[in-house]
Amino acid sequence: MSNTDVRTLTVMIPCYNEQESLPALFKRMDALVASAPARLRYTLLFVDDGSKDDTRPLIRDYAGKHQDYVEYLFLSRNFGKEKAMYAGIMHTHTDGLVIIDADLQDPPELIPEMAELWFQGYEDVYARRRSREGESWLKKATSRWYYSLLQKISGMEIQRDTGDFRLLDRKCIEALQRLDESERNSKALFSWIGFKKIEFLYDRDKRVAGTTKWSYPKLFHLAMDGITSFTIAPLKIATWAGSIVSAAAFLYALFLIVRTLVSGIDVPGYASTMVVMLFLGGVQLLCLGIIGEYLGRIFMQTKGRPNYLIEESKLGSKPMPGAHDPESAQQGTESE
Repeated sequence: MSNTDVRTLTVMIPCYNEQESLPALFKRMDALVASAPARLRYTLLFVDDGSKDDTRPLIRDYAGKHQDYVEYLFLSRNFGKEKAMYAGIMHTHTDGLVIIDADLQDPPELIPEMAELWFQGYEDVYARRRSREGESWLKKATSRWYYSLLQKISGMEIQRDTGDFRLLDRKCIEALQRLDESERNSKALFSWIGFKKIEFLYDRDKRVAGTTKWSYPKLFHLAMDGITSFTIAPLKIATWAGSIVSAAAFLYALFLIVRTLVSGIDVPGYASTMVVMLFLGGVQLLCLGIIGEYLGRIFMQTKGRPNYLIEESKLGSKPMPGAHDPESAQQGTESE
């Protein structure tokens, strides 16, 4: 088989405090690499997003034992998973890229099957969850509602019941490298870039160890990033100040109406005046909150700060250049 028939594939693993999961992950990744077909060569790229436990020493030791196919990027602090994935995408130099979590909920043994679809000509093989073990009904339901809403308001086809587990062709990688926005929602960006997609059904496993790092406030923030990135409609209805005041105004209006019907009018015009003032005040705060969400994202983008900084790296080849990969960052400068 000639070298032209061989494709290179990076498996990128974002990590944050995953010391419990890594030993099992290493064993299964070694098995994946050992069983690779002749026409496929793997590179493992670990992107540590400022872990506080022993994640980095474990990765460093693993990379030292497998220098031929293990690379890593250690970010200078915790920038968030979305930006950690962007760092990995910016440093992918292979023909394709697979993104997989370190908790092994997405089985790495499925990667060869995804690669077969890639060899058939598909450029985005996205894994759709047939079942989701270890997740609450609330998380499943809110995820389904959110992506239904996002698809309706964005006018763009969104892959539902999918996560970051997917295989991307070089065309997709280069497209994503051009999208340097500061407030990122990768799942929506994967849909936005287009290209030839195909669904790959699988059953998601439970975490092998540790606990999820995604709290509901973080998921809410990620959802808002997706909405504000793909529509200009005033969709953040749950803006805290406006929502609380509007709800309080409505409840107080009911109280005044009931009291007036029962006890009569103490001061003519008092009830209607209070209702109007409180209602308009709530609406105004709601509108200001919506405007503030978009204005805040514009402010973050126009500052032009890097999406990430690198404290330490081990790469098998020269990193791809980019505005968000300053040389000083790779030398371990302080983060912003």
